[in-house]
Amino acid sequence: MDGTDDLERQIASVMDCNPLLEDEVVRLCEKTKEILQGDANVPNIAAPVTVVGDIHGQFYDLLELFRIGGRAPDTNYLFMGDYVDRGYYSVECVTLVVLLKLRYPNRVTILRGNHESRQITQVYGFYDECVRKYGSANVWKCFTDLFDFLPLAATIDKQLFCPHGGLSPSLDTVAQMQQLERFQEIPHEGPICDLMWSDPDDRVGWGISPRGAGYTFGQDVSEHFNHTNGFEFIVRAHQLVMEGYNWSHENAVVTLFSAPNYCYRCGNQAAIMEVDEHMHTKFIQFDPAPRRGGPNSKEVTVSRQAPDYFL
Repeated sequence: MDGTDDLERQIASVMDCNPLLEDEVVRLCEKTKEILQGDANVPNIAAPVTVVGDIHGQFYDLLELFRIGGRAPDTNYLFMGDYVDRGYYSVECVTLVVLLKLRYPNRVTILRGNHESRQITQVYGFYDECVRKYGSANVWKCFTDLFDFLPLAATIDKQLFCPHGGLSPSLDTVAQMQQLERFQEIPHEGPICDLMWSDPDDRVGWGISPRGAGYTFGQDVSEHFNHTNGFEFIVRAHQLVMEGYNWSHENAVVTLFSAPNYCYRCGNQAAIMEVDEHMHTKFIQFDPAPRRGGPNSKEVTVSRQAPDYFL
């Protein structure tokens, strides 16, 4: 069986919510690192493309997203990070998006979110899920090593800027972002941290983030960044928005969130953003898939305690 047939088989298996074997995950991560190694810190993607926000381990909602948005390679995808933590199926979600990247490297782009880190995944679910499903932390280590290779942001036809989180006071241009050393754990502070963690805010200038990492930034910052770099607007994820997408800063920024009924309790819609070949954008909202899994399904242990970090 050649590599393409093997990948097709693995994709079909994971889409049935069957995790790969551990040795298959090891090979998957090693092969995907080879592809990502050559990617720029901020790759430019050609339209048409469909942009996806946070997924957070909600596997059946990810399948619903593909049902609505189309399957790769028929649809090109840009995933803006946060594949893991919170939901019941982080292993399946991250495995599927990485498989799609390896199978269709020119059709699928996967970025790093703030949850694609060793420290965060040890607190919010992915580490524990890997140990529960595989019996050790080896799969968690393979994926978190791979996360160091993910690009920091993307542009679409050099007209839209797409980070997971937001902007940084250390970075005025995409050219500066291309010079960063990205092959490392997300630092606690600095420009890489800011791209993962920052949020737009109703303010002027820069502010201290209540998250404890990154910054908040005002409309003046967004407009200056877009003007300096020739962008129409910024597309980012990272924040729960009840309608699935939300414009701010007088349409200089749009937040996209793709996990419906986040944490299986928030009651929000999700959305994806389609960008056509003429750079026209359309938002498609969707509701949760019919509930499968949950507290009583196999291999799932759920805390009834409300999470403290809920953004």
